[in-house]
Amino acid sequence: MTDPGERLRTSLAADNAAERATASAGTDFDSPIAMEALRATRVLHAADQDPFPPPVRTRVITVANQKGGVGKTTSAVNLGVALALYGLRTLVIDLDPQGNASTALGVEHSVGTPSIYDALVGDNSLAEVVHPTGASPKLRCIPATIDLAGAEIELVSVVAREYRLRRAIEGYLQALPEEERPQYVLIDCPPSLGLLTLNALVAGDEVLIPIQCEYYALEGLGQLLTNIDLVRQHLNPGIAVRTILLTMYDGRTKLADQVADEVRNHFGELVLTAVIPRNVRVSEAPGYGQSVLTYDPGSRGSTSYVEAARELAERGVHLPPLDPGRAMVTPPVAAVYGNHATEEDGS
Repeated sequence: MTDPGERLRTSLAADNAAERATASAGTDFDSPIAMEALRATRVLHAADQDPFPPPVRTRVITVANQKGGVGKTTSAVNLGVALALYGLRTLVIDLDPQGNASTALGVEHSVGTPSIYDALVGDNSLAEVVHPTGASPKLRCIPATIDLAGAEIELVSVVAREYRLRRAIEGYLQALPEEERPQYVLIDCPPSLGLLTLNALVAGDEVLIPIQCEYYALEGLGQLLTNIDLVRQHLNPGIAVRTILLTMYDGRTKLADQVADEVRNHFGELVLTAVIPRNVRVSEAPGYGQSVLTYDPGSRGSTSYVEAARELAERGVHLPPLDPGRAMVTPPVAAVYGNHATEEDGS
């Protein structure tokens, strides 16, 4: 099997081909600085290149992993920016009370800011809490404020509490004309398996799991998959794990290769070919309220996320039809985290 380091080099083939083509035209790109500048130009002028193919329908993707520090927020943000830069209308929903995705996209999320909390616990529609971002005109964000930390307690007694986010997303999409609807909705989950993550799993059509290339990242993955199966059986028949993204790959260690190979052997084609390397620019970018694609578009981290987003978009061209149960606004409420349903919601 090809090692992840080789796959990472392969994922940059488009850049290398462009560099060779430019060199053959008489331009010297032998220096690393010049090559990085070329990669930056390719990312910054993405709209002038071949856009990513649009999906056959709006893809609602839940980015989940109960382990913290594996790259959930970083991946949700940078994949969202890459999809938007390459021509696809994208909405990022920050469902983590820490609000890190909002920070990375430069969206205000202080107390009092209209946020996802107002849609989940209050009566606001998503249209009232959505914010533009500076990364791309095609990218919008629904931020999270610290108020969201208490949402799980407040939602316990709410009828059909597992469906709050799903209903909000469906209402938002139906209210928009087709040419304005997001083609991608990325939901950034908190590092837990609580009611917020449950809402995200019920709302999504598919799950994207970022896995850090270290053994600790594999611990607890079985529990996440078990919970996804429970959600599929009782709450959202259409949910499925469709994408695995390897993150924080360190080519200097054999451990990273071993973990990556183990993940690929187990999940097969669900794993994206593109691998996200450890890159200091990826970590620095949120401190400036930016994604790595806008902070340092020529970095390896930026290029890798573009390639991962390209793969994600290409997979969206041939999606299976939604499960008929997905079309139900409120299926019978079954308990995954306890049942507080009443006759009012039809259970």
